[in-house]
Amino acid sequence: MTSTPPAGAAAPIPYQPTFETPEDGEAETIAETKEVLLKMSATMFEHTGHALRSVHAKSHGLLRGELEVLPNLPPTLAQGLFAQAGTYPLVARLSTPPAEELDDAVSLPRAMAVKVIGVDGARLPGSEGATTQDFLMINGPKFSAPNAKGFLRNLKLLAATTDKVPTAKKVLSSVLRGTEKVLEAVGLESGTVKAMGGHPETHPLGDTYFAQVPLLYGPYMAKLQIVPVAPSLTALKDAPVDLDDKPDGLRDAVSDFFASHDDAEWELRVQLCTDIEAMPIEDPSVIWPEEQSPYLAVARIRIPRQSAWDAARKASVDDGMSFNPWHGLAAHRPLGSVMRVRRAVYPESVAFRGSRNGCPMHEPRNADMVG
Repeated sequence: MTSTPPAGAAAPIPYQPTFETPEDGEAETIAETKEVLLKMSATMFEHTGHALRSVHAKSHGLLRGELEVLPNLPPTLAQGLFAQAGTYPLVARLSTPPAEELDDAVSLPRAMAVKVIGVDGARLPGSEGATTQDFLMINGPKFSAPNAKGFLRNLKLLAATTDKVPTAKKVLSSVLRGTEKVLEAVGLESGTVKAMGGHPETHPLGDTYFAQVPLLYGPYMAKLQIVPVAPSLTALKDAPVDLDDKPDGLRDAVSDFFASHDDAEWELRVQLCTDIEAMPIEDPSVIWPEEQSPYLAVARIRIPRQSAWDAARKASVDDGMSFNPWHGLAAHRPLGSVMRVRRAVYPESVAFRGSRNGCPMHEPRNADMVG
């Protein structure tokens, strides 16, 4: 993938505050979202005695690696974290969305959260004093709701089933996987079916991950993408993974890979907004057209052979860290109502988890703090 825009490509549009428009009742949406997330956390704490994340509770890989910013980026791409060539340590967390640690036979979308360490620059509110930059990615190009109210509706559906009828969820997931397979056979795809348990049982390391919601990119606006480029990873695209009688089969698959491979490498790519009508800021359910603005490479992520999940790493990352799009540089401020809600509610969820577990969250200042 090139870092150079194609000849004749439209120039990126500078950000304007008018591109962001508060929703009607946004304060009420924030308050209700906070209530729903804390209820999910409290439910799981009551039933397990351990405070889990309100969303993305189950991790499948906890990984240490590095991010290399590519040299000689054009000025439009040399922004924020990517302004200068250099290499940073990082921690990556692979997970699935629910507030509970379900059997992997309930097949759901996958996420990759990345925390880059040692990043200098003006900080976002709430992350002053830290030197990290977080990116939260999902293996699909568009967000599941058009706005914060839709995000809340989805959370309510998730909350209604939290820690209930796990066997029924496995049966439903099997049915929904068949439905999704039929849809894809005729050239269709359903994000809703996948989110409800119909995601194909494929290897998570073969997926492409997207920051579905836009963020500032210096003076511009962008979406991000993490794409596997090492042959050992590209070979896993759509590759089936055996989850029969393996409740932690995804974790096992990730661990098996990193026990035997030294060459895991991804590209981090940026898609700049060049048309505010076709690439809206407030509706993350819209896929920005790549024919108008292709994804361009700005960095490489490398993760060496290692133990991909163990008790020490779980204590350090799962219990001791949070991943939040508002941990980072002002040059990469999240945009839109969904991100404004996250800014308000995520700290409450993190505080709940830290207080119940007696383990306050921390932001690592070097790779050795990752565990």
